[in-house]
Amino acid sequence: MGFQGDEESSNNNLPTKSIFRYNSPFVQVTLIGFVCFCCPGMFNALSGMGGGGQVDPTAANNANTALYTAFAVFGILGGGIYNILGPRLTLVAGCSTYVLYAGSFLYYNHYKHQAFAIVAGAILGIGAGLLWAGEGAIMTSYPPPHRKGTYISLFWSIFNMGGVIGGLIPFILNYHRSEAASVNDGTYIGFMCFMTVGTLLSFAILPPSKVVRDDGTVCTHIKYSKVSTEAVEIMKLFLNWKMLLMIPASWASNFFYSYQFNNVNAAHFNLRTRGLNNVFYWGAQMLGSVGIGYILDFSFQSRRTRGFVGIAIVGVLGTAIWGGGLANQVNYSYHDLPPKLDFKDSRSDFAGPFVLYFSYGLLDSMFQSLVYWVIGALADDSEILSRYVGFYKGVQSAGAAVAWQIDTHKVPMLSQLIVNWSLTTLSYPLLFVLVMLAVQDDHKSKERSASDLADPDSAKDTDKPV
Repeated sequence: MGFQGDEESSNNNLPTKSIFRYNSPFVQVTLIGFVCFCCPGMFNALSGMGGGGQVDPTAANNANTALYTAFAVFGILGGGIYNILGPRLTLVAGCSTYVLYAGSFLYYNHYKHQAFAIVAGAILGIGAGLLWAGEGAIMTSYPPPHRKGTYISLFWSIFNMGGVIGGLIPFILNYHRSEAASVNDGTYIGFMCFMTVGTLLSFAILPPSKVVRDDGTVCTHIKYSKVSTEAVEIMKLFLNWKMLLMIPASWASNFFYSYQFNNVNAAHFNLRTRGLNNVFYWGAQMLGSVGIGYILDFSFQSRRTRGFVGIAIVGVLGTAIWGGGLANQVNYSYHDLPPKLDFKDSRSDFAGPFVLYFSYGLLDSMFQSLVYWVIGALADDSEILSRYVGFYKGVQSAGAAVAWQIDTHKVPMLSQLIVNWSLTTLSYPLLFVLVMLAVQDDHKSKERSASDLADPDSAKDTDKPV
């Protein structure tokens, strides 16, 4: 059987020749990239402006707290839900909540009642948990094991192109508004249109039992899962030493957004310049993901060595970038904010904060791509990886919920920076240990070819390092 809600795999004659065929990992990862381009990509552009595009960030901070609190729960549960519903229903349910969230800020633009935005944020947290669990399972289990870094880069580049295009929307529509102001209605409507397209595109995603790699191997084939089974397996994650080693990296990976968006981009720049900055912030993410993806797939023959080198490079770069952030942060605080910079009028004063914000985007994609690569190296089975990614996203979102409230309560900016820097620094040695103990150089997974579908019980993936 296949996933509930998806078509069952029923034939042995699936084409395996062209990389551009519909059931290839390349096309399916590309499609999930465009789904995320339209939904979380546009959400990132909206959040990246600081305050959800509003002058007063309070409503956005409270909405994001509700969002990430719900996300923390449903991120962990999302892997189990994915295993029951399959990719299409899971992704469609998740994507539709993004449209509601953008619409709540359109409403807020007129009535200034934040209750709708907070409720929409909580609903989006549920949907995001479903979307990212599905996305993570697809991105880490569909590609060939020796090219997971490349496919993660492909996904991350397409996904963050959404942030680039999303940054252009407020930049263009608010170009002539250099004063402090909230974005106009057209900005939110533009985001809603893209998010609707992403929801519809989710129907194009195939279940893993129908995705065939170029060598004829099938990504995975799992039977209907049950709520009781998933509940037990999810609880086991909290005692899984691999997941425990990933907690600092998981917590840190979205913790820094509130600081970067509100205390760097919104603190330094006026409205139209914040939109322009986001074009480069998410563009830097594309560059970073491609760079680290190449290192993790092609730099050395040994997969474990590639992991060590990737961790070292991200660690060194992260130390340099957060060090630059510290040099910038000591110059201002909540009680002594810098003058708003404009990309046209501020000249040389614009360069330093802009390069710093660009660098933060570069580091974000390298850090998260590295974590996804490590998760993908722990197993090949979509069922297992959906739970691993769900755990990662759940802990990540719990950290984000705390971070947005830290910013709402005006914890000193310098303290926020130091905590962010410390969390990412703690992550590197723990990821090193995880790669050393759990990632093998020899690929030993029990993959099956398309012809094995006739006897799906003949081989099963197990939760072993590969």
